[in-house]
Amino acid sequence: MCRHLAYVGPGEPLGRLLVDPAHSLHRQSWAPRRQRHGTVNADGFGVGWYAEGDPVPARYRRTGPVWGDQSFADLTRVVRSGALLAAVRDATLAGADGEAAAAPFTAGSWLFSHNGAVAGWPHSLSPLARTLPAADLLSMEARCDSALVWALVLNRLRGGDEEGQALADTVLDVAAAAPGSRLNLLLTDGETIAATAWGDTLWYLTGPGPRTVVASEPYDDDPRWQEVPDRTLLTASRTDVLLTPLKDIGAHPASAQSTSVPSTSAQNTSAASKEPRT
Repeated sequence: MCRHLAYVGPGEPLGRLLVDPAHSLHRQSWAPRRQRHGTVNADGFGVGWYAEGDPVPARYRRTGPVWGDQSFADLTRVVRSGALLAAVRDATLAGADGEAAAAPFTAGSWLFSHNGAVAGWPHSLSPLARTLPAADLLSMEARCDSALVWALVLNRLRGGDEEGQALADTVLDVAAAAPGSRLNLLLTDGETIAATAWGDTLWYLTGPGPRTVVASEPYDDDPRWQEVPDRTLLTASRTDVLLTPLKDIGAHPASAQSTSVPSTSAQNTSAASKEPRT
């Protein structure tokens, strides 16, 4: 359910990443190649991007299928950015939230997306929802499962957790409360990317040069695409990718062994992609 993509690197027209490739995110809205659940992602779409010198991203989101929006192609043809997050949505359940339920969700400098579904929604996450401040619940953009998962992640980020730590701990909490959930989360602040593979596909591509793409599935047949193992946390910069296995429920991700995967065209700068702290 859903397909998403994040990019950090040199400035590019958005369409070069989202529309032009043979199996782009745009095409994945009706013809995904590796989607395990659902077949068509027509319940909304969105893209968030960063303008040079401004840490707060802009967003363009719509309800309905991306192929029905004639403005999207023009927008992505002329707008350039060195960082973006985009998604096409297949809703877990029908709802009236419309555009508000379409990723990316945002707060401050962050953009967020959820590819998957929370099992037993909404009752399964009621105990976790009660751990959030009332103001956070009342200010949720939508009433879907992804919006609540974002509220849980955001609460950790505001509490001081690093991006990878916030995603990892949220996935473990949600998976414990709602076994069988699919929790591929994607987060960027415009400089780094954090993501989880939990129940669905996740891939990454580095280079040429200082650039990294993380996506639900490859947008072309470049042999340099690498699949992320299931139950793994990915943290990445423009020049480095770090993979950390997420242990079974109850084990802390920081106890797992991490693997640093440097870009094929850049030196390993692991300080830019930190392992979750204990």
